[in-house]
Amino acid sequence: MGERLRLRAGGLEWRSVEGEVIAIDVPRAQYLGANRSASLLWEALGEGATEQELAELLVDRYAIDRLTAERDVAAFIEDLETHGLLAERDG
Repeated sequence: MGERLRLRAGGLEWRSVEGEVIAIDVPRAQYLGANRSASLLWEALGEGATEQELAELLVDRYAIDRLTAERDVAAFIEDLETHGLLAERDG
């Protein structure tokens, strides 16, 4: 089924405002914003989701093909990992 990914719990404060996410990475004093499609993924990661589940959200919401959705999710996850915004992965 795939590994469940989650946003980092400590020092990451965020809110959804009018369909977009506004976040602050407190330890880094960095402001972050996410547009509507990224906010959909961000909110799912707040609860925990696999990359497959995230891709399915994009397919369902935006009627894009699965391959495009999977690429978009992979790029989004990579960006979150680069910025240290995901919880540590097991293993």
